[in-house]
Amino acid sequence: MGRTQVRCHGDETRFEVLANFVYEHYGKSVKYIADVAGGQGMLAKLLNKKYNYECEVIDPRDEGVKGVERRVSEYTPDMASYYDLIIGLHPDEATRPVVESAFERPIIVVPCCNFWDKSRKLGSKAIAEDIALFYEKHGIAYKMETLPMKYPNVVVYTFGKK
Repeated sequence: MGRTQVRCHGDETRFEVLANFVYEHYGKSVKYIADVAGGQGMLAKLLNKKYNYECEVIDPRDEGVKGVERRVSEYTPDMASYYDLIIGLHPDEATRPVVESAFERPIIVVPCCNFWDKSRKLGSKAIAEDIALFYEKHGIAYKMETLPMKYPNVVVYTFGKK
């Protein structure tokens, strides 16, 4: 397997929307970013090229766009200390590890499929609300907003402990 130029499925504006969100909310307070379950690396590429962040994809799949650093691995929260910000844009199975990384670093998560609580049927908004409750329980300051992109579009993000 290798890095190739490939077409993305879903709302193609999601990468630009989230890259702008990162810059608007974190600015120059972060430099090293992990794009967890970042797939082909489109978000990482934008963050690198447009905003001069050092962003790498952490994903077990070794396929992506040229010029994007990637770690071919499952993500675990103990990886968070290396980065200034952890991002999970529709991270699927990596949702919980991304969320739990907030104990160590600021995170941004836009949940999609329910890999948060498999005992209940949850949509992305309900998953985001459950994540918010998790943060409240653990004293982690967070905010939740709706992004200007197609569903799933609810973002939960943190800045550290209260």
